[in-house]
Amino acid sequence: MSKKILFIVGSLRQGSFNHQMAEKAEALLAGKAEVSYLDYTQVPVFNQELETPTLPALEKVRQEVLEADAIWIFSPVYNFSIPGPVKNLLDWLSRALDLSETRGPSALQDKLVTVSSVANAGHDQLFAIYRDLLPFVRTQVVEPFTASKVNDSAWADGKLELDPEVQNQLETQADALLAAIN
Repeated sequence: MSKKILFIVGSLRQGSFNHQMAEKAEALLAGKAEVSYLDYTQVPVFNQELETPTLPALEKVRQEVLEADAIWIFSPVYNFSIPGPVKNLLDWLSRALDLSETRGPSALQDKLVTVSSVANAGHDQLFAIYRDLLPFVRTQVVEPFTASKVNDSAWADGKLELDPEVQNQLETQADALLAAIN
């Protein structure tokens, strides 16, 4: 059976540095796992009044999460924290699938999750927040996390280059996630 890893890219900007890092991770997983990217752009801001009936956009993202063996989040740092769209998505996904049992399983229940980030500051704060939040929403955190700064030329040409140390960390992270799936 093929391993399925769902990528959540925290920056919605086309060609974002975090999306480029995700593509580098996808290349590392080639032939080892099936990678897909979650499109969560249609998920509304969380509102309990929208939970019933289940919105089609939410049903779609929940199903993709349920079908995945693991999730890899590629997260920019927004004001030393998690980007609002990612936090909103996690809020929705952490809700019980059966609302008559509010503490029942969610789409995230026991899901393996790891995090990488491209940003020029705030990785420590960002990772600390994820390390607190992810277990709280009942996922299984897979370490290590990988942090990268934006290379100087990327600001001009838009192309992210990972230094060899970060590339090695990303490979270690990919191996750790694959090992956790097994």
